Amino acid sequence: MGETSMQAGSPMAVLWTTPAIIVASLMIAWGAEAAQFFMAQGIALAVLALLQTLPEFAVEAVLAWHQQVPYLLANLTGALKLLTGLGWPLIYFAAARGCRKRTGKPLGRIRLDDAQSIQVIALLFSIAWQVVIWIKGSLTVYDAIVLLVIYASCLWMMRKLPPEEGETVEEIGSIPRAIVKARKPVRILALLGLFGVGGVAVFVVAEPFISGLFGLASAMGVSNFIFISWVAPMVSEAPEGVSAYYWARDHVRAPIALVNLVSSNINQWTLLAAMLPIVLSFSVGAVTRIPLDALQSRELIMTLAQSLLGALFLLNLELAWWEAAGLFVLWLLQFILSLGPVGEEVHVAITGVYILWCLVEVARIVTGNRKAEAIGHFRRLMSH
Repeated sequence: MGETSMQAGSPMAVLWTTPAIIVASLMIAWGAEAAQFFMAQGIALAVLALLQTLPEFAVEAVLAWHQQVPYLLANLTGALKLLTGLGWPLIYFAAARGCRKRTGKPLGRIRLDDAQSIQVIALLFSIAWQVVIWIKGSLTVYDAIVLLVIYASCLWMMRKLPPEEGETVEEIGSIPRAIVKARKPVRILALLGLFGVGGVAVFVVAEPFISGLFGLASAMGVSNFIFISWVAPMVSEAPEGVSAYYWARDHVRAPIALVNLVSSNINQWTLLAAMLPIVLSFSVGAVTRIPLDALQSRELIMTLAQSLLGALFLLNLELAWWEAAGLFVLWLLQFILSLGPVGEEVHVAITGVYILWCLVEVARIVTGNRKAEAIGHFRRLMSH
């Protein structure tokens, strides 16, 4: 199986495709924020997270359709590292700043609601099957089926969530607020317009955006893998980060902002990963697997270790300041040193740090020094 027509384009294309993707993503995000008021809270957060990651799906779909196998895991792992390593800490830092400003007191940790244990456990299940994929060294259509079942199960479990107070109309941005308050015909038309135009634009622009990135990488003498892993996710995840940051400025809303990003992690570990072998198989014309070469395998295990560490942090339904700081520092080191001559060695070392930290957290749970409240709350919710 060889690569097809995806070629490096003009680096100048990045200048217009980047803002185009951001604007299209914002349109989708505005529609999603308004639409959440017309569905159950648990499902609303899942749908909101899914729609906000649509640009990431568009980028991956283009890569898979053009059979760019060496870069499929680059974009996926890069986006997930960005979510956990930058997104989660950003939520804490925004909430801490808001708490200090409003109350004059420091915010030691973000505390999740008991019902949000469902997302934490779902994230662990998503990571568990990805470990299986890493061990066997390939991502197949059969893996896609398992991942889709995990995602569907997550949605089913969230149906059982008790009613809870959601975000109020006055707490959202001006554009989604205007949509929510509009007459029903206007509201429906606005939602269809935002989703339709934004969704189509994202998929139309994704291909020239990636071609432009390839051209820019070539002009700078940097590998395509690095650009797809680090630059593309920063563009496609930007609107989601902005929305989460907006919520987290009010420390009371910070748990919803954090769970929104956790839901995005779940979406990408399940739905996005499942899409890759399916689209690739349609492109090839036969059921095809995605083999993991040494570079993709290394990036996948580092991303899995990072995600597992984040999930272990949340097992007690809290994200403490030092945990957020640790995730951020380790991500920042990866980002800064990826372009240098020691990039590979740094990634291996940081993977080791993640795994060692995971072992420490597991030992703390086993010895009773760290509570795993999410497991107990999850069992109670599922028994009702």
